[in-house]
Amino acid sequence: MRIGELARRAGTTTRALRFYEAQGLLTAHRSANGYRVYGEEDLRLVAEIQTLQTVGMSLDDTRPFVECLRSGHETGDSCGDSIEMYRRKLAEVDACLTRLGAVRAELHDKLSEALDRQETPSYTEDPCVVTASHRNH
Repeated sequence: MRIGELARRAGTTTRALRFYEAQGLLTAHRSANGYRVYGEEDLRLVAEIQTLQTVGMSLDDTRPFVECLRSGHETGDSCGDSIEMYRRKLAEVDACLTRLGAVRAELHDKLSEALDRQETPSYTEDPCVVTASHRNH
């Protein structure tokens, strides 16, 4: 299949496919007239790349999975390097979650301190609760 058909079937653009090729993730064969020609295995590689990108992997992160598929494995995560990439990405996500948890705790503390300094709090934890100061208005 030519590049336009691969792009259509993969739900991407020819520009993206050329970029994958420039990055060494996709290899096109050339027909006698110079057109890029791809096979079903290339569609599978593109699908793998796209799937991995939806879970936060960069193009570079997809390399072990692409190489695993190219070497004949049934899935891109059948190889040790792919498993290691999963582990590395999970560690990155865990570190982000830890940082976000610390930021959340700090924001919660600052909100609590700000509310404690107010003489007549205008905010309650439950926005549906009507306080005595609001009933008279």
